[in-house]
Amino acid sequence: MTTDPLLLTGEVDDATARLLRAAAALDDAEIAAPSLLPGWTRGHVLAHLARNADGFVNLLTAARTGEPIPMYASPEARAADIEAGASRPPAAHLDDLRHSAERFAEAVAAMPVEAWSATVQTRRGPWKAAMLVWGRLREIEVHHVDLDVGYRAADWPAAFAHHLLHEVGAGLAARTDVPAMVLRFDGSRHELVVGEREAAPLVSGPVAELAAWLIGRSRGEALTVAPDGPLPTPPEWI
Repeated sequence: MTTDPLLLTGEVDDATARLLRAAAALDDAEIAAPSLLPGWTRGHVLAHLARNADGFVNLLTAARTGEPIPMYASPEARAADIEAGASRPPAAHLDDLRHSAERFAEAVAAMPVEAWSATVQTRRGPWKAAMLVWGRLREIEVHHVDLDVGYRAADWPAAFAHHLLHEVGAGLAARTDVPAMVLRFDGSRHELVVGEREAAPLVSGPVAELAAWLIGRSRGEALTVAPDGPLPTPPEWI
């Protein structure tokens, strides 16, 4: 999958439409039920996705105007906004998700070509503005799984799963606190090597399952290890 922001907008639109359909099917009790994220209900996840869209709007605006606009006013404000929005009724969640997605799309459309090369400050450090559309797509797809409404990593578009696996694998390879492993997805001879290859176990399986396991969204039941033994333990993802 390309990371070209303009080519990715269609993928974001499709992922947003899937999310909105899922959210529209939830009633009050289902929104108040636990998500797959510890301590968060489905309402928390939905509120986070709406505020995340607005956070990306802030970063796109910063890239376009040159103003040092943060993604969120503060970590405390981010947490408070999510908590305040979590218990809203279904219609309010759906309206917020839809309108925040529209604001994000409008901010992307307003970007002049030269602004995509700007550097913005995310919660995790500096990022090129050209990566922001990918970042939003990643948030939608991963947190749709977290909603626990029947959408699984196996339902991710293949191109998204491949890109996520390579992004996470490359990030792990640059760290020193990661157990050595060799990752190989089904149907490919290509391998991602993390740490020292010598004596590292080979972890194989469907590309989406490998990616989901690395980011803590799967226990790796669909994966195999050679030589036979337990799966390595990936570190906490972002």
